[in-house]
Amino acid sequence: MSENVSGTSGTKAGAGEGVELGRVRQLWHLLEPLHAVFYYAPEAFEESAALGYDTKERWPSYFPYRAAPLGAVGSERVTSAFYSFSPRMVAEHVQSAWRTASPGQVLKARERAVDRAYRAIFGDRVTSSELAEAAALARRAAEAANSAGRPLAAANAELAWPEAPHLQLWHAATVLREHRGDGHLAALLVAGLDPVESLVSFAAIGAASVERFESRGWSAEEWTAARERLAARGLVDEDGTATEAGRELRRQVEAHTDELAAAPWRALGPDTTARLADLLGEFWVAVLSSGLLPSETTLGIGKV
Repeated sequence: MSENVSGTSGTKAGAGEGVELGRVRQLWHLLEPLHAVFYYAPEAFEESAALGYDTKERWPSYFPYRAAPLGAVGSERVTSAFYSFSPRMVAEHVQSAWRTASPGQVLKARERAVDRAYRAIFGDRVTSSELAEAAALARRAAEAANSAGRPLAAANAELAWPEAPHLQLWHAATVLREHRGDGHLAALLVAGLDPVESLVSFAAIGAASVERFESRGWSAEEWTAARERLAARGLVDEDGTATEAGRELRRQVEAHTDELAAAPWRALGPDTTARLADLLGEFWVAVLSSGLLPSETTLGIGKV
């Protein structure tokens, strides 16, 4: 993750709303690593191992950690909420997840892991006034996020807020990223992109390598079939590279996603949102400098 988060260019919000969509995108760039680092932190693997999950790779803990706010749901509901993962992959990890530990146990382990990971990454800054202020502002934005039609955002928003500021910061980042993510799925549906097509079309514009998207569990045959469907719509060439129509469709998806993610930041207001962006900078740098996050992700941050 080497994206530039300093820019705030982009389409302006509606009259009187005052927050540019470029700023909305910037806040995602800043908050996403603060949320996502949890899934790569050694403390998270240690806590999940203590519950009985396999930690040879990240997926056996990733699925229960992320799905636990939904309760002890089955793989079909998780597949629906996560969207881009192969149903087979979801079933492999979710069907046994709640036999290993209950969602309540997983959520407690998640909070312990975030506490330990943030203390390790931020050091003394974990108790700083800047982090406390950032947490308070991020919480205000998260509490302004309407969760109607957004299952993962709603499930996380329903959880009790932790007391410590650094835990509030992670929880707010999580509510806001799931709010954005739920909206992104709506944008994909409007664009007529099914789960595997959404990945093929994203790889086609260079958001990440095809190999990186293979982590979502789709077979080579499923990937090829999706590419052929997109080619029939004039969205990709035979080699899988996006056509101009394909690039334009993905631009529309990302713009639609930004618009659907804008309400919390419009509620916060442009000056306060800018203040939060300034406060988050040093913690964003600390997370990236930790070396825990992969250099390439399936989110396309900095490339779309």
